[in-house]
Amino acid sequence: MGDKLKIKLSIADRVYPLNIRPEQEEGLRKAAKRINEVIKKFEQDYAVRDKQDVLAMSALQFAAEIEQNQLSSTSELQEAETKLVELSEMIKEQLN
Repeated sequence: MGDKLKIKLSIADRVYPLNIRPEQEEGLRKAAKRINEVIKKFEQDYAVRDKQDVLAMSALQFAAEIEQNQLSSTSELQEAETKLVELSEMIKEQLN
């Protein structure tokens, strides 16, 4: 545990102390910054009375992005596989 780094991240006006590996720091700080930006946008765009509502809306947005990226990746992989099969068939035809 000697190689752990102690940091504090502020999310939605609350401070969260964390013990992390040094290589995680940049990603965690960027994630916290992005979360705070999304929260601020939701607070500006909607009449929000409770931080919990803003946090739930933010969590939904991030989860939707992840799901959409996974769906896109799966589609792209299937498309690439189809093209590779087609190329393989073309090569076989040329060799015969």
